Amino acid sequence: MNNKTLILASNNEHKIIEVRAILGPGYKIVKQSDYNIKPIPETGLNFEENAIIKATGVFEATGITTIADDSGLVVDALNGAPGVFSARYSGENANDSNNNAKLLKNMAHLHKKERAARFECVIALIDKQQNNRVQTFKGVWNGTILYNPKGSNGFGYDPLFFDPVTGKSSAELSDEEKNKVSHRAIALAALKEHIKNKKTKERPL
Repeated sequence: MNNKTLILASNNEHKIIEVRAILGPGYKIVKQSDYNIKPIPETGLNFEENAIIKATGVFEATGITTIADDSGLVVDALNGAPGVFSARYSGENANDSNNNAKLLKNMAHLHKKERAARFECVIALIDKQQNNRVQTFKGVWNGTILYNPKGSNGFGYDPLFFDPVTGKSSAELSDEEKNKVSHRAIALAALKEHIKNKKTKERPL
């Protein structure tokens, strides 16, 4: 069986590695830079809007089935921040350390019960075999924010995000563990199920 080619509307190497690992065999994931597509401005007000904006931009440039991921950390006690600004929480040229430091500073006054947080991910799919229709798939991973970083795996806010199910920070999980429970894993599982069901329906009698 031929692999299904999907362009991932991203140049984020961490995301690309995770998406390839989670989707597994049967999919050829290529990044937008392979088609000389520059980063698309994320002007949406929420994760779904940004995912659709990125998927649409890449699909219009290539005509190839495209998926786009927009995701981030949501802390209710901070009115939803960092939210869509997760990657640039401490500024346009922010790095993970800067963002984590700002998050800890802004949450320093919050007690344990006030430190609930969740990772959210929305995957947008534009499939040329489905009349270029946009479909979205969402994943949510609930947890809390630690007082200090723990673990060295992962990226972004992983060292600060505590998963109560595993009893570890996201950065303490192995790649295999994380790719079973994360927000991105949940969203991509829904995407895979959709593609699988579509293939089943299209199979000739």
